[in-house]
Amino acid sequence: MLIGLTIVLLLAALGMPLFAVIAAIALLGFNAAGYDLIAVAVEYYRLGDKPGLIAIPMFTLAGYLLGESGTPTRLVRLSLAMLGWLPGGLAIVAIVACAFFTAFTGASGMTIVAIGAFLYPALVKANYPERYSLGLVTSSGSLGLLFAPSLPLILYGFVAGQLNTTPAVTMRDLFLAGLMPGSLMILVLALHAMWVGRRLPKATQGFDAGELWSALKDAKWELPLPLIVLGGIYSGKFAASEAAAVTTLYVLIVTVLIKKEIKWQKLPDLMAEAMRLVGAILIILGAAGALSNWLVDQEVPNHLFDFSRQHVHSAGMFLLLLNGVLLLVGMFIDIFSAIVILTPLLVPVAVAYGIHPVHFGIVMLANLQIGYFMPPAGMDLFIAAYRFKTNIVNLTRACAPFFLLVGAALLIITWVPWLSLALL
Repeated sequence: MLIGLTIVLLLAALGMPLFAVIAAIALLGFNAAGYDLIAVAVEYYRLGDKPGLIAIPMFTLAGYLLGESGTPTRLVRLSLAMLGWLPGGLAIVAIVACAFFTAFTGASGMTIVAIGAFLYPALVKANYPERYSLGLVTSSGSLGLLFAPSLPLILYGFVAGQLNTTPAVTMRDLFLAGLMPGSLMILVLALHAMWVGRRLPKATQGFDAGELWSALKDAKWELPLPLIVLGGIYSGKFAASEAAAVTTLYVLIVTVLIKKEIKWQKLPDLMAEAMRLVGAILIILGAAGALSNWLVDQEVPNHLFDFSRQHVHSAGMFLLLLNGVLLLVGMFIDIFSAIVILTPLLVPVAVAYGIHPVHFGIVMLANLQIGYFMPPAGMDLFIAAYRFKTNIVNLTRACAPFFLLVGAALLIITWVPWLSLALL
């Protein structure tokens, strides 16, 4: 077991894919415990028997369709009409537009490429400092991950829902729980944007009701999307998987048949690209599920709780220490892998400390989304560096103030469970 684990870790250091590392560790563990290795393959079979899982490919496809359509442009125009006249208005537009777009695509990197690409030059042209503009579009890319129907939120709900915790984790509760914490992060950055914008030249035009009405009409097909997803689930009309199917069908009809922004001949390639992401998630999910089963069988969560209880005597301190660990994890590991690997390990420990598993999920996702742009190795830093043709040192300096701002919001979310649980 020890020799095999050493070889696997060595291969991981040499670039072995993460799902293969996870599967290999699971195989070694089951073999050492004397179990049939078919247990790993069975975990993939079990994935097909979980109806809630259909929400992931459906929302992924909807996000890709929106990203390839004119939705980002219409969204920015509407945000400008509503908020552009405020001090720091254009920066607030960037924050809100990025958060909304990330919520539906589930991919902060896609947001940086799709929306940040034309908001960054607009910010610089409007006399915002270049470093501030860079940091804003890079850090805002991950803000929407706490809002439904983001893929990380759905994935956490799926994995945590299998743990049979008390109280249980449901998709509806998670969708509600993310609203106030996500809004707090947006509010913190918006207030900072107003502070930065107070010394900039004021907008040449004030609030224009005519432009707002025109922008609303232009975005009339996008506006029902939150109502379909959130309204359908909160009212009990749809399960998460049903809301995903209805949303995808709606987006498909709008982008292909009504707006005609996506051509029929391009649709197969777009679907294939979306499903490649889904396939990667499912491969990780199956391998990590097998590993989690072995860890639970070996009572690792119980041992972890016993160890932490000897050194950490309060739920607040546990969450504070966990913040540091999760920020580092979010910086080095993609959010999907982190959720699937860590949720079965940490949720039982959190529940044992008396922490609500839904609140824990929001804290966990908030940390991981910040880790995406955490200097110096967050994934979004590299995406933004490539897109905006700058270096990592520059971006690290640009993102540092935003990391501190959302980090302060994270501490509030962590220590004020009411923000996550008040709407449940």
